[in-house]
Amino acid sequence: MYLLEATAAGSTAGGSQYSMIIMMVGMFALMYFMMIRPQKKRQKEEQEMRNAVDIGDEITTIGGICGKVVSVKENNLVIETGADRTRMLITRWSVQQNNSAMERLAAEREAAKAAQEKAKAEKKAAKSKKED
Repeated sequence: MYLLEATAAGSTAGGSQYSMIIMMVGMFALMYFMMIRPQKKRQKEEQEMRNAVDIGDEITTIGGICGKVVSVKENNLVIETGADRTRMLITRWSVQQNNSAMERLAAEREAAKAAQEKAKAEKKAAKSKKED
């Protein structure tokens, strides 16, 4: 009888181990989707932004220096800053924000919004015309 109780206790302990393993795998999957994956996505977007920097773009560096890109090389950029047009050589990874691209993106969003509103107005006018 004692042997049967020990066997039953062993089987529940084995089940407990499986549930613990499943819970650990679930926690890792949750952590991956909540922390690791979004961070990698942000890094990829930042790298694409840095690779898209072109001559004439207004940029801001991670040190807070604002300037206009004058020359683009493989890993370096030359920017002009200030009224006296001081030129600086910086590395590509130090670009924090491409202000010109942000302005273009904002203008595109505004144009799309205006086009959407225009389409709604035309649709509304056509609908009211049908009713008359």
